[in-house]
Amino acid sequence: MANTHRLGILLSGRGSNFMAIADNVAAGKIPAEIAVVISNRPNAPGLEEAQRRGFDARLIPSKGLEREQYDRLVVEALKEKQVGLVCLAGFMRLLSPYFVSQFPNRILNIHPALLPAFPGLEAQRQALEHGVKITGCTVHFVDENLDAGPIVLQTAIPVLDYDTPETLSARILNEEHRLYSEAINVILSGAWRIEGRRVIRTEIGG
Repeated sequence: MANTHRLGILLSGRGSNFMAIADNVAAGKIPAEIAVVISNRPNAPGLEEAQRRGFDARLIPSKGLEREQYDRLVVEALKEKQVGLVCLAGFMRLLSPYFVSQFPNRILNIHPALLPAFPGLEAQRQALEHGVKITGCTVHFVDENLDAGPIVLQTAIPVLDYDTPETLSARILNEEHRLYSEAINVILSGAWRIEGRRVIRTEIGG
């Protein structure tokens, strides 16, 4: 039986959001345990960091596999570890309907923009090119569509006149590390419900 307080982290790269989550779990700020860390890329620094920290860190290579074929392998590993909440931390793959169906409203992702603005890749560059004065980051549930699931939490960040994609990315990333853990705690509390596309906060047990 899956336990919501058992987290499965999926990553493809450096894993800075994974590290922030792991730090908060270790500090007792997130009442959960990281059951498994999975990467689809063999040289992901985040996977090496997970191994260094003593987590069950698994490489499941995606190269050459169809999307659902790959997702079935990942879902099998998550279920083996009784994962109840899946957290995407720079996982550079669009999940299949099969994957989403196995963890309904139990997959979180963080995106470096105020969705629905600037979905997909290079969100910070998109924001600068559009000339917006405010951007930010969004934690949302994952569905079959790109960056389109119900929004759990957002935070706004001003775009400065001298910003480059790199400087803007760095400031957003600082907020991502805080917001993701906050959103995980919201979901773990059970004090929420989904109405249409909206995630509504409720009283504990409400």
